[in-house]
Amino acid sequence: MHRMRSSPSSSNRYSARNMANPINFFCLAHEAQSVSVVGDFNDWRSHTHPMQRQADGSWHLQVPLYHGHHHYHFLVDGKPALDPRAMGIARNEKNERVSLIAVS
Repeated sequence: MHRMRSSPSSSNRYSARNMANPINFFCLAHEAQSVSVVGDFNDWRSHTHPMQRQADGSWHLQVPLYHGHHHYHFLVDGKPALDPRAMGIARNEKNERVSLIAVS
């Protein structure tokens, strides 16, 4: 009996670990002029993921993130702010408090 062997790359091509999931970020900062999401997924760059102001004054952005735990925070008018809706709080490499999200 002959068995077909699949290569590891073809069987894992569509696994959850290899696909980015769209993650919605929301920030309540009605008075802010600008809000962005910064984190380990964008090398903490402030201009990579600017959020869009919504009609109610909140801010929203959808970011594709890969499987795993990610550290992030919001930059509200240039000042870091934790996400009260985050899954938890962690410390970054500078020992600063950051928000935590787990993507599966």
